[in-house]
Amino acid sequence: MTDKYSPDSLQVFVFDGAPVRGEIVNIRDSWQAILARKDYPPAVKKLLGDLVAAGVLLCGTLKFNGSMIIQAQGNGAVRLLVLECNEHLVIRATAKLNDDIDLSTLPDDADLSDLINPDGQGRLVITLDPADRKPGQNPYQGIVALSDDGEPVKNIAQAITLYMRDSEQLETRLWLASDEDSCGGLLLQRLPNMGGQLKMDDEIAAEGWSRLQMLSDTVTNEELLNLEPKVLMNRLYLDESAHHGVRSFDERPIKFGCRCSRIKVADMLKMLGEEEVNSILLEKDAVETNCDFCGQIYIFDAVDCKQIFASPTIVDAVKQAPSSKH
Repeated sequence: MTDKYSPDSLQVFVFDGAPVRGEIVNIRDSWQAILARKDYPPAVKKLLGDLVAAGVLLCGTLKFNGSMIIQAQGNGAVRLLVLECNEHLVIRATAKLNDDIDLSTLPDDADLSDLINPDGQGRLVITLDPADRKPGQNPYQGIVALSDDGEPVKNIAQAITLYMRDSEQLETRLWLASDEDSCGGLLLQRLPNMGGQLKMDDEIAAEGWSRLQMLSDTVTNEELLNLEPKVLMNRLYLDESAHHGVRSFDERPIKFGCRCSRIKVADMLKMLGEEEVNSILLEKDAVETNCDFCGQIYIFDAVDCKQIFASPTIVDAVKQAPSSKH
């Protein structure tokens, strides 16, 4: 390993012998930052780690400024898994659990269908929210059921593959791994065999796609979790590089970051309505809420809440709040 290697990085590469794009991700520090905020059961950690790795891989294929949000929703022990990643690969993630289920009884090897989709009604939702979205403009959203020809989807990799097939019409394969220390993944995406100088015979392109999948199928969880992306790329595709060529791009760093703020919470309270907020204040001295992603606690007492509804803008209301409050 080189001294320049970042423990959280995405490596993008393309193959000269086939119209295929590849990505490898390894996330350690940011994954630890996510886990530090909540104590999840082992099976939930595994599922969330797979979603984090898959989300960064998928975000790496996009060319837009804004955020991508992936949600796995269902009625099982896990109600919701969320991963948010922006164009700078700043990530945050969380899981919402079902309080009515004894989580201590969950087997460590419980899969996606066990945890989220026991009734077959689960779904995967991917939202693209452009940074320059205009007022009144809705973000793009794609939804797929967590089932394939009536059979339950067992893991995050399969769910993302179905989404890409049904919503984007792009053949995509993912290999994911996660544990308490790190999460990692590999993505292969078959690109359209367009005209021009890069146009190749369709049969050769299909053979290349098949060949690269077979090479990628040799990857192990240990490699995904412990090897830096470029080292793993060179190991997996050594023969491909020698015979056809593999071109890699600069590694992209990944980091944990949360976009929560007092202004956003104040805006949420304003949307809730003055009557509802006042009813909460009748029972408690203040409205208290915490961010599901980073754990930051925000407290609004009666004076703060009055300013929210009296001030012309949320920014003005928050500016008047004492600086010591979060």
